[in-house]
Amino acid sequence: MQPDAIAAIVDQWKRERPDLDASPMLVIGRLFRLTQALDRRLRPPFAAAGLGSGDFDLLAALRRAGEPYALSAGELSRTVLVTTGAITKRVDRLEARGLVARTVDEADSRGRLISLTPEGVALTDELIAVHLDNQRRLLAGLDVEETAQLAGLLQRLAFTSKAEED
Repeated sequence: MQPDAIAAIVDQWKRERPDLDASPMLVIGRLFRLTQALDRRLRPPFAAAGLGSGDFDLLAALRRAGEPYALSAGELSRTVLVTTGAITKRVDRLEARGLVARTVDEADSRGRLISLTPEGVALTDELIAVHLDNQRRLLAGLDVEETAQLAGLLQRLAFTSKAEED
């Protein structure tokens, strides 16, 4: 395997500060750069559909919720991990395009639900297929076992990192 920019950075630190262990950069630095590269490669289909950053996440959260494809702003906020203010901005954009609608919650007339319109369901179904194909293509350099191993390691890293935040 060829050395990459991160390995070169670690080697420079070894030379300049041999008293420090810069090896964590081999993982964290690569994860950071990979995240940026993956985002650049995964975003084009959403941009081509006229969706802003995070809009597809909201549509997908509603679609995954199952029929009637509706959630409150608070539920959406917890699902897509952004503030309710960010949810409101996204919903405004998507509602203007006819992809979502705001409705009164039948269980609580004071509450509002955000739901997918038929156009929103169709676009989300189309884009999730493209998105998953793109993800498969980006993982093609790993075999099934390596993909599963990486998924497990990332899950463990995410869990231990979250535990330290709490």
